[in-house]
Amino acid sequence: MRIFIFLYLLVVPTLLFSQEKTASKNNLDMNTKYSSINDTLKKKKAKIAKIDQYQIITLEHDTIYADTSLTIKSAYKQNYLRKDNFGLLEFSNIGQTYNTLHYGLTSFSPYPEIGFAGKHFDYMQPEDIRYYSVATPLTELFFNTTINKGQNVDSFITLNTSKNLNFSIAYRGLRSEGDYINQLVSAGNFRFTTSYATTNKRYILNAHVTYQDIMNEENGGITTPSDFESNNADYKNRQRLQVFLTDAESMLKGRRFFIDHAFRINPKGGSNNLYLTHQFNYEGKFYEYKQPTLLSVVGTTSVERFGDAYVTSNINDKTRFEKLYNKVGLAYENILLGKFNFFIDDYRSNYKYDRVIIKKDGTIIPDNLYQEINNVGGQYEYQKNKWNGRFLYTRSITNQSLSDLDAKLRYNLNEKIQFDFRYRNINKLPNNNYNLYQSSYISYNWSHNFKNEKINQLSANIFTPWLNAEAQYSVLNDHLYFADVSSPEQAAVNTQIINPAQYENAINYFSIKASREFKFGRFALDNTLLYQKVDQSEFVLNVPDFVTRNTLYYSSYFFKKALFMQTGITFNYFTKYYGNAYNPVIGEFFVQSTKEIGNYANFDFFVNARIRQTRFYLKAEHFNASFSQNNYYSAPNNPYRDFIIRFGLVWNFFQ
Repeated sequence: MRIFIFLYLLVVPTLLFSQEKTASKNNLDMNTKYSSINDTLKKKKAKIAKIDQYQIITLEHDTIYADTSLTIKSAYKQNYLRKDNFGLLEFSNIGQTYNTLHYGLTSFSPYPEIGFAGKHFDYMQPEDIRYYSVATPLTELFFNTTINKGQNVDSFITLNTSKNLNFSIAYRGLRSEGDYINQLVSAGNFRFTTSYATTNKRYILNAHVTYQDIMNEENGGITTPSDFESNNADYKNRQRLQVFLTDAESMLKGRRFFIDHAFRINPKGGSNNLYLTHQFNYEGKFYEYKQPTLLSVVGTTSVERFGDAYVTSNINDKTRFEKLYNKVGLAYENILLGKFNFFIDDYRSNYKYDRVIIKKDGTIIPDNLYQEINNVGGQYEYQKNKWNGRFLYTRSITNQSLSDLDAKLRYNLNEKIQFDFRYRNINKLPNNNYNLYQSSYISYNWSHNFKNEKINQLSANIFTPWLNAEAQYSVLNDHLYFADVSSPEQAAVNTQIINPAQYENAINYFSIKASREFKFGRFALDNTLLYQKVDQSEFVLNVPDFVTRNTLYYSSYFFKKALFMQTGITFNYFTKYYGNAYNPVIGEFFVQSTKEIGNYANFDFFVNARIRQTRFYLKAEHFNASFSQNNYYSAPNNPYRDFIIRFGLVWNFFQ
């Protein structure tokens, strides 16, 4: 990854001097450069590229355009994930995991993945990758300060070498020290994409390569929350708070090669077209948990935090995962009827360890979990007038019971009002770490054969100039989760034993989210409110009833409209609930019922500014922490972020 950083430092500075003249709202002057005042040569009229010539294309072939505007919605995306993280609760340090406040954000795949979900919030999946088509080279530089020593950067450049061929390359790097002992985060994310289409669009290809690594020092949380919650000035220095783990760390690495392409069989496009489609995905992942010192110290007492181990020091648990996916299809497109795609796919994965474990009771923990799955399916796409729909159904033809029905429908009443509906019925195989896990910790070894999760989900969205609203209703059967199975004696001495479990009864989940912005001249109040309700016989799926974010801000132009600025205060709040706790050995959140979190206010003060295509962000995060009660947690034993001032910018160049 250091090589890629070096390449960026070498290439990007050559692009920094390509500033352009002021363009109209819909056009960008891409080629004209600043000239000397004494230049008397007559210049040719510069070519002007329109903003809609800078296209961003998703995996599902939806197209959006490059956006350099400054709005409160874009300001919400000025964070490590580069997206609005409403419904996710950050841990103290940047790049750590997130607790999920809004269960509706959970995504599902019918195929089994490696697991370790707590490590995947900032891991880019195939659907997160974007492809491009640009009139001239486009560059974006992102920077944010972090917690104490470190920085967060994301550099990106894309260009079309011809009208038909595009390349993009990007690297995101993070290093953040954090406030607490053993909390350093170091992460890297390299992406390379290419898009190609013949002039007559007979052949179209999108492909990408990614290399990702996420290293977290794991402290396991603070040992004595009462010290944190006290008003003792000594503990304002967070390094004085004891933590369970002083030298543990986890690492997730992944590499992926992905191709999605299609070939039109008929030479010339017409009202009837026949395509041969193919999608290929090879991905390898590696998860490692290391802990040189096994004993934790709580006060003056030594504690076996995760129970007995096979070794006396130097825990080094390694999990490897490889996946190979191929999907071949035949698509028929009719200008009146829509597009029909029939396909067959082949999924193969190998989840493995380097040993076989035989327990004292004769239980055998195997060294690998190999799966081979074949599905057949069909997809129908329809777009006519105000209606747009996409309907997908797949079902396994091998021994595994796997299926996925996904129906999406959109109705555009006009340019400003839109309705979205979705129904999904999914029969999902468990992630691999539920069925198999090996560790040097004796109680963290298991081999299961859990039933598939069955998920029925119905959602509806409405987007209008006055109100945006989203409603979701889900029924979960055979829900899988991680549970604290520590005995009362173990819990009394701070030993934490986590195992997978399956809930046999149904869980009914309902949520409604509404957003509305009120404007009063140059002032505005942006509001987002989430309400959730869970019907279950045991506390398995735990979420807060209410989550809210309210932003009061002022916007105006300055210096003859050369500068646009926003400034205001954001209020975040969620009601008290039994929030899931985090276990670093398995990289997962688990259900607990002993510690409630929430019911604390979080205020951020911000100043955002825009000069041409450059946006600046200055934020005083959680500024009320300096005078409020120390009762703010992201998860049990893991306090939320203290007051900090951070600066960031996003800089776009259109060459």
